[in-house]
Amino acid sequence: MYISNLTRISHSSLIIILACVLLSCDQDGSTNEGSKQQKPNRDYDMDATDQYSYAQPHEAVVTHLDLDIKVNFAIKKISGRASYQINNKTGTDKIFFDTKNIDIESVTIGEEETTTDFALVGYKEFLGRKLEISVLPGTEVVNIYYSTRPDAIALQWLNPQQTVEKNHPYLYTQSEPTYARSWIPTQDSPGIRFTYSARVEVPKELMVVMSASNPQEKNTEGIYQFEMNQPIPAYLLAMAVGDFTFKSIGPRSGVYAEASVVNAAAEEFGELEEMMDAVENLYGPYRWERYDLIVLPPSFPFGGMENPRITFATPTIIAGDRSLVSVVAHELAHSWSGNLVTGATWNDFWINEGFTVYLERRIMEELYGASYTKMLRLIGYQDLEATIEMMGATSPDTHLKLQLNGRDPDEALADIAYEKGALFLQVIEEAVGRDKWDNYLKGYFDKFAFQAMSTEKFLDYMREVVIKGDTALAKQINIDGWVYGPGLPDNCPAIRSERFEVVDDEVAKWVAGGDAAGLGADDWSTHEWLHFLRHLPNEISKEKMADLDKSFNLSNSN
Repeated sequence: MYISNLTRISHSSLIIILACVLLSCDQDGSTNEGSKQQKPNRDYDMDATDQYSYAQPHEAVVTHLDLDIKVNFAIKKISGRASYQINNKTGTDKIFFDTKNIDIESVTIGEEETTTDFALVGYKEFLGRKLEISVLPGTEVVNIYYSTRPDAIALQWLNPQQTVEKNHPYLYTQSEPTYARSWIPTQDSPGIRFTYSARVEVPKELMVVMSASNPQEKNTEGIYQFEMNQPIPAYLLAMAVGDFTFKSIGPRSGVYAEASVVNAAAEEFGELEEMMDAVENLYGPYRWERYDLIVLPPSFPFGGMENPRITFATPTIIAGDRSLVSVVAHELAHSWSGNLVTGATWNDFWINEGFTVYLERRIMEELYGASYTKMLRLIGYQDLEATIEMMGATSPDTHLKLQLNGRDPDEALADIAYEKGALFLQVIEEAVGRDKWDNYLKGYFDKFAFQAMSTEKFLDYMREVVIKGDTALAKQINIDGWVYGPGLPDNCPAIRSERFEVVDDEVAKWVAGGDAAGLGADDWSTHEWLHFLRHLPNEISKEKMADLDKSFNLSNSN
């Protein structure tokens, strides 16, 4: 996932890093025939213009991708064909795709594959080059033959030494926010959704998974077929290739990982089915058939990525005591917020992440209780305060509705969308009541399933269904202050955690001269340890630190 998201959802893992710190005082082929193309289920109308895509979906838009590719580790290249079904809405003579550092070998149109003109036009930072393809008013299929380059930003090629087993190379993709265009020529906008099928050829000793229906064991040919019948935006296109295996967790869930990791991963994620049941009871059915995870090698630098059907996860969340499963809850929640109902542009990023943080904490409350969730909320609030201080309290980047204005979305999208967005939804919950708000969200996910959602469209629908002309309620919620205003509005909820207050008391006793062994930390969660470490005084004697290390063996913690 995306750096800002991963930074946020990895906070639980920081205990390891913090303990170590304390103790140390761009530039811009032939292939096999693909599987039979499928007719798309529907057409998608765009509500917003995306400044980060060359696509013109109001003129001509993709509806289904049939991908046929070969993965070559020796030269770090993917080559093959991307065959799109399109809807030429206006009868235009051109359709536009996004590319970045991709070599286009040829383009044909129609199932008969008639050669057509194409051009790679210009170059813009963060956007790459526009692929302009000539079509006819009646064109329904566009076939693009292409190959990637070794420096494609979405493709992370790992040598065997970067894996756990150290026997075979590994490849995983990272398409969010605008990187899908570097491994597949596509209409790379969150507001454009399409179904896809794929045929992927890899070395026979390796296995492939995608954000689609997945195999659960290797085959002898090294050729894998995939189907994704639910429409997704390009940033959710995902693939991992490596020497991994599968272990079932429940009837619709499981985990992929390298052989020496898979059993521990399955145990760590053993409550996955309960999580799925909890969120379904709150917000409606899970619409993606299966929910699996793949634990990537230790070199995977992120916390997680919410690829549909298969979350990409860091091995650092395998703590042995399920203390970091809020990461999994977050990525699972994306199956409703973000993947099912998607922010129309990157300026609407909070539509994905604010909702997801809110849902994540509701899941954790269902499983672990309110006192546990209050810890997560307070940690998130502290992070948000730090982000606002860093950005400046009046910065427009602290608005929920962003104005990126051509900046790199990967660098500009920060913690605001996550934590301020979740707080805004908490404000609404407290104003209208939890039961009413839950019913609204359940209807929202159902009504707008598999659609793009702009901030304005969401607010219009909320005013219609929730506020219903109640001016006092509208004033209480303060929509404009939260969505279009900087910093935190005056009606921000008070955030406190009784369990953290107990930790604060223990810190005070220890600093005042108590022994670390008497801290009462035996039953602390990772979050309580994180709070403890965050709130130690800046000046601590070497003797006190040695006492802390002796009592809890922090020097040898993993």
